[in-house]
Amino acid sequence: MKKFQLFYDYECPYCKRGYETLMGLLPQYQGIEVEYMPIESHPRPEDHHPHTDLSGQSYYIALELGLDMTKFHALMYQAIAAERRNVENPEILFSIVKDIINDNNGQKIFMDHLKSGKYAQKITENNDLAYEKEEVWYVPAFRAGSLKLDAKGGAGVTKEEVGDFLKKLKA
Repeated sequence: MKKFQLFYDYECPYCKRGYETLMGLLPQYQGIEVEYMPIESHPRPEDHHPHTDLSGQSYYIALELGLDMTKFHALMYQAIAAERRNVENPEILFSIVKDIINDNNGQKIFMDHLKSGKYAQKITENNDLAYEKEEVWYVPAFRAGSLKLDAKGGAGVTKEEVGDFLKKLKA
């Protein structure tokens, strides 16, 4: 199985479009796995709002709870990149995904983990990996060893670029 990392931020409209493009193309490339790497486009202490560290943490909580990740990503991108909801507020993040959490215990776990920062260190590690090691400047960014696809500032990635990346990875 071939695998690549996708660095993204739910707040980024180019990431939303890149994710939708990727979801449209992936069925043509069986045997490719995506490792989602949520990062902050503007990590703290940078003065850029909203900070999206909590939305990144919510990804790992959703994984832990076994949520439908396709639905999860769609809900998060719609609420954050499209509707510009305040994701610095844990209650708002919870309201975005509560309907796909199957039980009250899962809902409690989601909120408890968000408030405790259970996955805060993971977001810091992802940021460090993206910016310090992988030299990500714009998101979305695709990485598979030496194979790289970087978004262009103010433009994101095109369907053709994502398709070429997947073809090269599959080869």
